[in-house]
Amino acid sequence: MDSNTSREKRTPLQPLRSTGRQRVEELLAAASDLMAERGYEATTMAEIAARAGAKIGSLYRFFPNKESVADALMQRHIAILEDEYAALALRATRLSPEELADVLIELLVTLHPRVKSLPALMEARTDRMEIRDCARGHAIAGIAAALRVCAPGLDETLARDIATVVLNTMKMLRSMLVKDAPTTPDAPNELRRMNRLYLSDRLAPFRRT
Repeated sequence: MDSNTSREKRTPLQPLRSTGRQRVEELLAAASDLMAERGYEATTMAEIAARAGAKIGSLYRFFPNKESVADALMQRHIAILEDEYAALALRATRLSPEELADVLIELLVTLHPRVKSLPALMEARTDRMEIRDCARGHAIAGIAAALRVCAPGLDETLARDIATVVLNTMKMLRSMLVKDAPTTPDAPNELRRMNRLYLSDRLAPFRRT
C-alpha cells in the first residue's frame, strides 16, 4: 500500500496535548477562512497548511485528506446551528410570522463569523455528498422546527418545503451583503420584505387563534 492510499484510509488523529489541540484549532480556522473565500473545491491542503503557518506534514498528521477537514468543520458548524435553532424554537412561540421571517433571514449573516465556511460546504461538489447533504439537512430541519412552533398546524412535509425556500433566501441575503450576488443598496431590504410577506402568507392558515 502506497503512502497516499494509507493516508486516505487513516482516520483523523485526536490530539491529547494542549499544543496539539491548539494546532488543530489553527488548521481548522485556516481551512474555514479559505473555504469561505475560495470555495471547497478550490481550497487545497497545501493552502490550508500555509495559511495556518504550519508544515504540510503537520496538517496530514491530524487530517488525512480534505474531506476529513470538511467533516471536522461540519461537526463544529452543526453543533453551533443546533444550539441556535434550539434557542430559536423557544423564541418562535412568541414571534409572529413576520418577526420570525426577520430572525431567520438574518441568521446566516449573524452566524457567519462562527460558521463562515458553511455556505461553501453546503455548495460543495464532491464524491462525499454527505458533507453537503448534512449541512443542508441540519439547516432545513432547524428552520422547519421553528416554523412548526410558530404555526403548530403546519405539517412536517410542508414545513420542510417552506424551510428550503427560506434557507435559499437566507443564502441570497448573505450573498448580497458580501457582494457575491448582483445587488443595489436597497435590494437586501426588499428581500427581507419579500420573506416577511412569504412567511406571513404561508404560516397564517396554520396559526392557533
